[in-house]
Formats: sequence, C-alpha cells, structure tokens
Amino acid sequence: MHPVVIDVGTRDTRKALVGGVVALVLGVLALVGAVSAYGGGEFGGGTIALVIGVVFTGIGLLPIITWKKLSRPRKLVFEAPGVRWDDPRGASWAVGWTELGAVSVSRTKEPIVSPSNLVRRTMVRLDLFPADPAGFAARHPQLARLALQDGRYRLPLGDSAGLIPVMDGALRQAAGPRYRGVVDEGFSVGLT
Repeated sequence: MHPVVIDVGTRDTRKALVGGVVALVLGVLALVGAVSAYGGGEFGGGTIALVIGVVFTGIGLLPIITWKKLSRPRKLVFEAPGVRWDDPRGASWAVGWTELGAVSVSRTKEPIVSPSNLVRRTMVRLDLFPADPAGFAARHPQLARLALQDGRYRLPLGDSAGLIPVMDGALRQAAGPRYRGVVDEGFSVGLT
C-alpha cells in the first residue's frame, strides 16, 4: 500500500487566510463608516461602527499575528504500519495498527445560520480505540490531549467533509478489520 497523505496544514492555512481577509475588509469598512459617522455628527452610530470595526479588524489581523504557527506544515498519513501525524514544529506522533482495537472516522453536522438560510457544516474526526488503553497511554503521552473519557483518542480535523472519502478509502486498505467505517454522530449544537 502506498501511503495516503492528507495535507491538513495547507487547508487550514487557506481557510484562516480567507476568513482573515473577509474580517479585515469588514473591519476596515466599519472603521471608515465610523469616521464618516463621527464627521457627520452621529456619535451613537459612529461608536457602534467603531466597536465593530475594531473587533473585525482584530480578527482579521490574527492570521498575520499567528502566521508562524498557522502556516506550519501538518500532515495526516495512513500507511501499512499505522497512522501518523507529522507536525515538524509541534507534537508529531505515530500509532501502529497492532496497537489499536479499532479506528473510525466520525462526522457531526452542525447548523450555522447564514444571512440567506441555515447551512450545515460537517465536522470530521479520526477516532482511535486502543487495544490496551493503559499501555497505550503510557507509550503515547503526546496523545494525552486527544484522549476522551470513554478511552478513545479523537483527532479533530474541522469542517472537512471532503476528507471523508479519502480517509475512508485509506483506512479500508491500511487498517483492515480494525476499521469501523464512517460513524455519523448526527447533529450537534454547541461546543464539541
């Protein structure tokens, strides 16, 4: 089997930049509106526009401020020996298929209200179920931040519905009988 590599870093960087540019444009427009309102003697509307402008401009500047962390290369790799997360400037890890009792891809649909209608985004995660939970935790302390109370480890991949078929195909080949498939967790509201 040839390794299947999912470049998470490039995708996340692109999303953050697009969101940052949109927020920055809205922030600058609101600041221009605030200056215009103050110039016309409308202090109430000018103050509201100023607050909105400062907030959106700050959000728009976040990708620039955090560029080094945001643009770092991160890859999820499925291969014959196991699955690994390559993050040269972060917490890389590798788990062999023999260490897992099961693995699955989970997805949750989350409603987002847009100006025109209700949109559903698909949040995607890779779930690892250790064959030996206690031993697994001792061998992989770098995965502690991904641990859930039910004993599995969950790698969140964000709003990434397009990754599901790629991950599904890779796991069918690489994980074999350990692969449980794509688990639809329904709808979620709030933080997950």
